[in-house]
Amino acid sequence: MEEEIKIDDDFILIRFQNNTDEITTFQRPVQLGLIQFHFGLKGNANYIFNQGNYNIKLNEEKALLFYNAEKELPLHVEIAPKSWLISIFVSIKKFHGLFTSDAEHIPFLSQENQEKKYYNESDISPSMAIVLNQMFHYNLNPSIKNLYYKGKGYELLSLYFNRSEDPNAEQCPFLIDEENVYKIKKAKEIIIANMAEPPGLQELADEIGLTLKKLKMGFKQIYGDTVYGFLFDYKMDYARQLLDSGSYNVNEVGLKIGYSTGSHFIAAFKKKFATTPKKYLMSINSHL
Repeated sequence: MEEEIKIDDDFILIRFQNNTDEITTFQRPVQLGLIQFHFGLKGNANYIFNQGNYNIKLNEEKALLFYNAEKELPLHVEIAPKSWLISIFVSIKKFHGLFTSDAEHIPFLSQENQEKKYYNESDISPSMAIVLNQMFHYNLNPSIKNLYYKGKGYELLSLYFNRSEDPNAEQCPFLIDEENVYKIKKAKEIIIANMAEPPGLQELADEIGLTLKKLKMGFKQIYGDTVYGFLFDYKMDYARQLLDSGSYNVNEVGLKIGYSTGSHFIAAFKKKFATTPKKYLMSINSHL
């Protein structure tokens, strides 16, 4: 299932949701001068170019950016079973207008790159993942749908280019070291696997073999958040998925993600989503 939403002139968003057990294919012409952003929230997809002679895979939690000033790049994508994607197409003119005087930090807007072809793959940050999830859990009145997606489209682009959320952070000398990157990713896996009872920061640093300072700095650079800030976002989003499944009540969800008392879970959920788990469940059920 795909849904195309016109957000603005020269700004289109397409939502792909393949909940079947088979690969689905989607093709669409894309006019010259459009920048393409593709976000893989769940599963994976394959982007095909030059009549099948070339392809690029989009994996879960990854984002792709395509731009070619001289050649059209029509959309031809094979979407794997149980995969959810968001694609954004925006004209270079519209895009320039979004950044105006502050465009120099956007790599392909630098003078030497403006007319070149451009391709980039990057990780989806936790804050981007939350916005993408919201686009698939749309529970508002249909009459404000376009306004909602317009806001989310702009929010997603701003988060995409906000690579360092701390403007004073050193610019990634750390990321050159692949071994350290591997250790930070291992730290992420450890806290997710133990989300109900996560280790302390020093214990985590010892387990992955980094100093506490390198763990903190590296985690912020790769995931754009502190260790526990990331874990909080992840737990709340996981909690929402459990509520969406209809298989657990509020107390059961709270226990699963490590809240021994319901009131603490309710307060945390409300802090993240500005509503209580119970009201969230009611809003889901009223739209079924």
